[in-house]
Amino acid sequence: MRCPACGHDEDRVLDSRPARDGAAIRRRRECSSCQTRFTTWEYIEGTQLTVVKTDGGREVYSRAKLARGLERALVKRSHTEEQIRELVARIERAILASGAATGEISSSELGEIVLEELRSFDEVGYIRFASVYRRFQDVREFVQELKVFD
Repeated sequence: MRCPACGHDEDRVLDSRPARDGAAIRRRRECSSCQTRFTTWEYIEGTQLTVVKTDGGREVYSRAKLARGLERALVKRSHTEEQIRELVARIERAILASGAATGEISSSELGEIVLEELRSFDEVGYIRFASVYRRFQDVREFVQELKVFD
């Protein structure tokens, strides 16, 4: 594993433990050169999931892209990186439970799963994500979406 501080590619594992209900392994490492400590994650690589866009185009599902979208929706909210990683893991479990194990999921179905998980995680993040995902045009659409919390 390459050290994020110095780029050296030799390290030692200090600690390994299962995470995310056994779906990942978290490893604490220490660089042999500069002694910087860092964390790596290992995930099970399942079948490659394809997202079918509304225009018919196809794109390989990206955990990083999902995490970036959630981070934007949750900017300046009081959530740790670990909480956001757990949210991503919950969303991925919901994707698999939806039947996407077949290898494809529509972008609209994926967006609805994200909204469902965000609704219980952070109301402000939910509204931010919904405003982009649903392409709100005016304040009335925001008000209508806020009614889901009544």
